[in-house]
Amino acid sequence: MNAKRPALALAAVSTVAVLGLAGCAGGGNGSTGGQTGDGGSDEIGVSLIVKTNSNPFFVAMQEGAQAAAEENGVSLTLAAGKEDGDEDTQIQAIEAAISKGDAGILITPNGPAVLDAVEKARDAGLFVIALDTVPDPADAVDITFATDNFLAGQYIGQWTAETLAGGDAVIGLIDLFDDKVVSVDYNRNQGFLDGLGIDLGDDATNGDEEPSGTYSGGQGGDYTIVGNEASQGAEDGGRTAMENLLAKNPDINVVYTINEPAAYGAYQALEAAGKGPDDVIIVSIDGGCAGVGQVAEGVIDATSQQYPVAMAELGVEAIVELVNTGTAPETTEGLDFFNTGVALVTDTPVDGVESIDTTEAADICWGGE
Repeated sequence: MNAKRPALALAAVSTVAVLGLAGCAGGGNGSTGGQTGDGGSDEIGVSLIVKTNSNPFFVAMQEGAQAAAEENGVSLTLAAGKEDGDEDTQIQAIEAAISKGDAGILITPNGPAVLDAVEKARDAGLFVIALDTVPDPADAVDITFATDNFLAGQYIGQWTAETLAGGDAVIGLIDLFDDKVVSVDYNRNQGFLDGLGIDLGDDATNGDEEPSGTYSGGQGGDYTIVGNEASQGAEDGGRTAMENLLAKNPDINVVYTINEPAAYGAYQALEAAGKGPDDVIIVSIDGGCAGVGQVAEGVIDATSQQYPVAMAELGVEAIVELVNTGTAPETTEGLDFFNTGVALVTDTPVDGVESIDTTEAADICWGGE
């Protein structure tokens, strides 16, 4: 097995909003986007470019950015891809931000093709912050504010291993893409398998593990990986992915999903196949209010909660700080991004895996404060 990343303590939600600012700007020079930089009254221009408006995760991110923009006197422009993976629309939005003379861009990249446009923005003096997804390479942007997605995957993998109590794991993996490589996709998938105790191949590649063997998490046991299917992070994609996996092996009893919309789609497919909550463990990553409700209802068994509102708020505040003082945010020690926190959410806790229940998670879903 690849060496596990150092275990991180469960992020205290109250600390998520504390951002240390130090040092000089990275690639961008912090153009003011209409702000004088010396306390003038002009608003600071910032563009938030998310993957899609169809996912509540990114809608919450937009709402957090809007609240922070109003509080900090920022002129905020919102843009989104037409669907998860739509790089062209994001590129157009980056070009528009350059033309407007924005001070900075907050972006959840839809794929590697976006990075050339990001480089143009940084060359033009915009400070570019990635949210949620660390680009490859990480220094393609000035900094990323994100969940530790590998750790988020580890949490649900460790919980699954303990819940299996030594039983066989017949695993279906529902990923984000099968036609492009993005870090959020492989980090969550590989973190889950690592937490379960399955030997990884290349930890930046989905689907290269041994298809069968033994897992070492919990009490240990035998596993079979039925396959990897892409969902595009959408409910209908999750349903189709689950149908495809069941066609390969109807005995699946563990389902990993990239996010909660995909998890709900998988649940629908399992239900249509006559499989109930007692037959299959479904785990996911997001922790949105709807997803927490699905954990409470037994649709999803456990999820790792992340905090997109905090990502967006901190991003806006960082650009304002850069414009006003010239100081830029720093990454979390030991990581190539700023960690905005993660917590395991389940109403069936297990020994050795720290978690919060759905009541607590519902009070903080996606806010991080």
